[in-house]
Amino acid sequence: MAYDKPLPEPTPETQEFWDGLKRHELRIQRCLDCDRFYFFPRPFCPHAGCRSGNVQWETVSGRAKLHTYVISHRGFGGFADDAPYVIAVVELDEGPRMMTNLVEVEPTPEALPVDMPLEIVYDDVTDEVTLAKFRPARG
Repeated sequence: MAYDKPLPEPTPETQEFWDGLKRHELRIQRCLDCDRFYFFPRPFCPHAGCRSGNVQWETVSGRAKLHTYVISHRGFGGFADDAPYVIAVVELDEGPRMMTNLVEVEPTPEALPVDMPLEIVYDDVTDEVTLAKFRPARG
């Protein structure tokens, strides 16, 4: 079955993030001057007082905790059959937050405590695109 949901369109700034996911690596950027990680990809450090262009891509752990979420009960288009599903903001162990979907968990408030430990799941949705999703951490 063909993937019928919208797909990301990498830009020069985000290409390494998407290429990393394809290799099943979560890659984000770190500023070499203030030594802080950040997400979303951009060519300079976004932290106040820094703004350095001295940044590099690094592979990170793929571990996170649940920061906040919404349970979508109405999917549209290719998402209609997935409802209800969880749209979440997770905080990576390295600090940055990212928006994602939670999988392998009941889409109920009782099953989604804030700060729940999570781990990345690489979802190879097409031959060219892998998405980062998260599930409750195992063990």
